[in-house]
Amino acid sequence: MKRWLPYPAIGLTLILLWLLLTESTSVAAVLLGTALACAGCGALALVRFPRTRLRRLASVPGLLRDVVVEVFRSNNAVARIILRPSRAQARRSGFVRIPLDMRSPHGLAALTCILTATPGTVWVDYDSSDGTMLLHVLDLIDEDAWVRIVKDRWERRLMDIFE
Repeated sequence: MKRWLPYPAIGLTLILLWLLLTESTSVAAVLLGTALACAGCGALALVRFPRTRLRRLASVPGLLRDVVVEVFRSNNAVARIILRPSRAQARRSGFVRIPLDMRSPHGLAALTCILTATPGTVWVDYDSSDGTMLLHVLDLIDEDAWVRIVKDRWERRLMDIFE
């Protein structure tokens, strides 16, 4: 079974999603969904994911809480910038280069998701040779403050979890 369907839970999920998308449970839809699930799981089996070991799982709930709070706060800040155009002219956006100590690909992916999900910030680039990331900020007031925010609030906690 593992040879034909290496990830059975993902395969079943793909079949169910296919049936929901096609809004049909006909034999043809089930057969096509099964074929697509087998192909998708086969392609996923070819990908070599880097192994990781999570160290401090106790940090995860606090990190998730802070991400939700930061996304909510940033949504309000961006809404104020958009809804008050007279004050928005005084604001400036820009790029901040932030040196990162984290090298874990899973930690960097999590940091990417956190920063990109936060309204007003976008992860633009990562230079693996010197470990720096380029962040675009909608309302850039103080570059050093953004470096401290990323390093203290996000990177340190992700390093506790992934490194």
